[in-house]
Amino acid sequence: MNTIPLDAATLAEATRFNRKLAWAPRFRVRNRFLPMLGQALLRVSQVGADRRLGRRGIRVEARIAEADGLRVPLRILWPAAAPKALVLDIHGGGWVIGNARMDDRHNAARVQAVDAVVVSVDYRLALRTPLQAIMDDCLLAARWTLGEGLPEWRHLPLFVVGESAGGHLAAGTLLRLKAWPELMERVAGAVLFYGVYDLAGTPSVQAAGPETLVLDGPGMLPALRLLTPGMRDAERRRAPLSPLYGELEGMPPAWMIAGDIDPLRDDTLQLAARWRQVADVELNLLPEAPHGFIHFPTRMAELALARSHAWMREQLARYAMRGAASEAASDSESETASLGAGAFGPGVSPAP
Repeated sequence: MNTIPLDAATLAEATRFNRKLAWAPRFRVRNRFLPMLGQALLRVSQVGADRRLGRRGIRVEARIAEADGLRVPLRILWPAAAPKALVLDIHGGGWVIGNARMDDRHNAARVQAVDAVVVSVDYRLALRTPLQAIMDDCLLAARWTLGEGLPEWRHLPLFVVGESAGGHLAAGTLLRLKAWPELMERVAGAVLFYGVYDLAGTPSVQAAGPETLVLDGPGMLPALRLLTPGMRDAERRRAPLSPLYGELEGMPPAWMIAGDIDPLRDDTLQLAARWRQVADVELNLLPEAPHGFIHFPTRMAELALARSHAWMREQLARYAMRGAASEAASDSESETASLGAGAFGPGVSPAP
């Protein structure tokens, strides 16, 4: 279940950091004011973001995906060399805060580790926007990235990456993208960090108490209900709103990770169990890892992110092998058809 090596020192460091987290405020959504304040503070912290990326040799471009009356802002990070892959990044933030700059640090690492163009989605936020509309934004971004948005790179495979609420949106986007098989064929993998896959609450969410780190355990179910007003749990559990209950046939390989002390643990465990019935899944459940741990200054976070990069490179190699095998099979079929028609032309047979 775990391909990330964790020694005693790494676990001890994580435990020490968790003791500090226990004193920190928990993330909670009870009204519109706190998310608005959080969003304002986030934007202040992002001043100078483009310059920081430029110093790492990464070019930043702002684009708009537009179709069917929707306009979705995108933040594109370009590698210095010719790219080998595309990454669609869907940020977290509980659906209520965050923006396309939010994952700059991790996306810059993906640019350099995978030689990828990263397209980060600036989807509309909840409490002012219905969840279905947010999901529409993400689907449009995926179709734009795989379709006409980057025409010179339409031959490249794509990874869909999502964290927390972004994991929910990433999985939901992939379920809906199956309606475009020609685009879905280019998805090389899904990279999902401790997502929310059951909007009625998995057992670990329902049991979350006040001791939960980072997230407000007792407030999680009320927050999910605030996100989906007027719905009963049976409605909340319909896919793609709750990806856990979707038809997963045709989904790409996936890399999933969750922390053993994250109240969203069961979301990842249950989705991985269903997903691996139709595709390869690498699942990592890390001890002493709370929600959002990849943002903390620990060795565990470094190891987890490094493994996600390595997995993406492995999938690129497999994608290339599948492409070569498909091309060889196509050439073989063409040769067979040519021989069947007669090497001397239609209706002409070689002399005895």
